[in-house]
Amino acid sequence: MAHALQRGLQAEGFAVDVAGDGPNGLEMARHGGYDAVILDIMLPGLSGYRVVQTLRAEKNWVPVLMLSAKDGEYDQADGLDCGADDYLTKPFSYVVLVARLRALLRRGAPERPSVLTVGDLSLDPARRRVTSGGEEIVLTAREYALLEYLMRRPGQVVSKTELLDHVWDASIDTAPNAVEVYVGYLRRKLGRDLLETVRGAGYRLRQ
Repeated sequence: MAHALQRGLQAEGFAVDVAGDGPNGLEMARHGGYDAVILDIMLPGLSGYRVVQTLRAEKNWVPVLMLSAKDGEYDQADGLDCGADDYLTKPFSYVVLVARLRALLRRGAPERPSVLTVGDLSLDPARRRVTSGGEEIVLTAREYALLEYLMRRPGQVVSKTELLDHVWDASIDTAPNAVEVYVGYLRRKLGRDLLETVRGAGYRLRQ
């Protein structure tokens, strides 16, 4: 399949190299200067999960499309949480694969760390683990979702409306003061200085 994909993508105008195992693929991704990587999960020597985790840990942000026969929802979630940008299951549409690959190339390679860090605060989406100064902080599901959304926008002012739209269920009528309540919960667990209230605008996570 790898060589069939190589021939098909070359016919589309792409320059394509193939790695037959995980360690070789990792080295090529590290040093090849590629615009994108199509990555299987079940690879000899090193799994696709480990390959993309290693790349992200090394601050290599090459866009990664995972292509795998592992089609469970948790398999897909694990791949994305490990740092992949997209996930396509086998059997797949070649037309869709090429379209998704082109979409990744249009986005380029901005920083997308698999573990979010702001100051001494760290959030690992794959393990749903939050630490502050190296000590684990236990959060409820809603507190975690609110913190993750803010940590993906450090230093930016995020409005209450935006937080309600993205952290709370849009199908449920949620009181606007719910944001204030949960910000208060986070301040008690993480420290009052971390979350700044910008009067009339929203909240900002201090960097």
